[in-house]
Amino acid sequence: MRSFDFAPLYRSAIGFDRLAQLADAALRSDNQPSYPPYNIELVSEDQYRISMAVAGFENSELEIESVDDTLKIVGRKQGSEANRAYLHRGIAARDFEHRFKLADHVRVTNASLENGLLNIELVREVPEAKKPRKIVIGGSTAPQLVERQAA
Repeated sequence: MRSFDFAPLYRSAIGFDRLAQLADAALRSDNQPSYPPYNIELVSEDQYRISMAVAGFENSELEIESVDDTLKIVGRKQGSEANRAYLHRGIAARDFEHRFKLADHVRVTNASLENGLLNIELVREVPEAKKPRKIVIGGSTAPQLVERQAA
């Protein structure tokens, strides 16, 4: 296991402690589940899509939950597999749980199940108050804020 010292980051940057914690957690968690397989796609600058192969699962057997900065996807098979006799079983149909850490201002906008793929649409919506603003230096004690022009 490899360890990194984030002390230089803390000396020169403010508010990036969460980033360091995420990097540290990613280095420690080698047991990330690989079932079911999934893709994370950058659709546009502020839009993302998670596509998860969930063949054999129905809508009622899937649960998607977004709490704070975590997206949790759970699949629980409800059908009885005990009375089936397989000669070959190549399609996995076991329960699963995946967790994804979401960046600030990322939220789920839609989820759909089509052709065995669970597609979860996400968007990053930065509030106006968090967008960059140009600060004009003036003689008064309060800085004057000028809205940045869209290029």
